[in-house]
Amino acid sequence: MPTQAAETLRRTGGRPVKSIIFDAETIDRRVTELGAQITAAYPEGDLLVLGLLKGSFIFLSDLVRRVERPLQVDFIVASSYGHGTVSSGAVKLLYDPETELAGKHIVLVEDIVDSGNTLRRLLVLLAGRHPKSIAICALLDKVEKHEPFAELRFVGFEAPPAFLVGYGLDHAEDYRHLPFIADLM
Repeated sequence: MPTQAAETLRRTGGRPVKSIIFDAETIDRRVTELGAQITAAYPEGDLLVLGLLKGSFIFLSDLVRRVERPLQVDFIVASSYGHGTVSSGAVKLLYDPETELAGKHIVLVEDIVDSGNTLRRLLVLLAGRHPKSIAICALLDKVEKHEPFAELRFVGFEAPPAFLVGYGLDHAEDYRHLPFIADLM
């Protein structure tokens, strides 16, 4: 049977990671708990789970299968960077959800909350569509990097100050497929 280090190297194509921060079993348990929390928070009304692409797609897929009530799923792609490496401050929707938002409870699913600036601007934009409520469910939260905000209601884990990859998080589009979250650097 291969060692965990050998298995990690195999999965990463031979590119080492510094360490595994959250293993697949820990993530699975926490996603199940988040599904139960969302189920309890929305006992009635239309629920739309809105995934912020690309990073949220694996988390969202696992999460919606653990929410034990009817729901709809759609996606959104937003950018505040344009062609630069510094945020422009304006959020541009690169893909707008096709689902009607008015009157629905929206749970916006994000892979990681860093500064929170893009999410705050996106919340304003989504609020203009008149949903019944908006909440954020984030797999990871870099708490020390942003001011608290009420919409961040469901959080999987507090993220350490590291460059994280796996379970949807990437580095130059690599590592998303890993079933665990690792520190790359």
